[in-house]
Amino acid sequence: GVTRVQDKRQKERSLCQQVLERFDQQYSQELGDLWPSARAVLLDPHSWQYGVMLNRFTTVTGITQILQSQGFSTLLPSPRPTLQCYIHPYPLRFPSQAHRPGQLKQYYLLNAASLLPVLALQIRDGEKVLDLCSAPGGKALAITQCATPALLCCNEPDPHRRDWLSKTLESFLPQSLISRVIVSAQDGRSFGQSEAGTYDKVLVDAPCSNDRSWLYSCSSQQGEQRLKERARLPALQTQLLRSALSAVRPGGAVVYSTCTLSSSENCAVVETVLNDCPEADPEDLWEEIAIPLAKYFTFSPAHPGHGQTPHKPSLLGILVVPQPGKTWGPMFLSRIRRRK
Repeated sequence: GVTRVQDKRQKERSLCQQVLERFDQQYSQELGDLWPSARAVLLDPHSWQYGVMLNRFTTVTGITQILQSQGFSTLLPSPRPTLQCYIHPYPLRFPSQAHRPGQLKQYYLLNAASLLPVLALQIRDGEKVLDLCSAPGGKALAITQCATPALLCCNEPDPHRRDWLSKTLESFLPQSLISRVIVSAQDGRSFGQSEAGTYDKVLVDAPCSNDRSWLYSCSSQQGEQRLKERARLPALQTQLLRSALSAVRPGGAVVYSTCTLSSSENCAVVETVLNDCPEADPEDLWEEIAIPLAKYFTFSPAHPGHGQTPHKPSLLGILVVPQPGKTWGPMFLSRIRRRK
């Protein structure tokens, strides 16, 4: 029974040796003692936990009861009661919901760490919000669970991913809200020029070398490709973050996030942009997010990979490192405010 299913799942995921070797080299240096246990989690997909985000636009009492009876509990303390996410201490998979014509889905499955960048945005009702790299749409949905923006612009240049994003939004959001949501197809790097100073809040959930998926199912040729692509990503990420800082109004905030542990795509990108933008100030998320949620996630102050930094490491951002029993992440997040 169970073991056979697991064997089958294990076979589908062949390990990418080159990527693992690169991770070992880099992360043993950057994460120190946290790497061996993080590595064990990344190499054991059966240990991965999943969060269940409820959709406040549907009736969820039945779902809530089922979750609670199975041992799920709510993740977030009450300041954001409308954003409800249930997690389980064990890697229990809750079934995903099929599309039902004319009916909204009641919940969305996600890595619970991906809610943290949305919490860091501190969305308020009536704000104009830009989700610069929006597909597949989980963070956009989380934004609408937190508050009702006056406008939510979900930007995604890739046509296939944009299609997927639109379907996700349609299957979770009521008509009244869909009218406030725009799906746009611009190149994120030039977005800030075309809509300078327009938004109150901007999320840049940047394309990154996704540590979870990159470890699996790739030929050695693909492994080499991935590592080459990895070296090119920081330049793109830097352009996207600059663009976001142009799109936000003075006094507004940008949250930059990735799902990689790599400091060259995390801290180093934030640092590069801060050094170029005198009007941008990093904000410390340690007290606001890491301390209250330390029971559920393993946080590490994100360290730049090179030499000393003028900024305090925890100011530049926080990193969620997957650990046994708290397999959430990788997730890096940083909040930058544009000076008034």
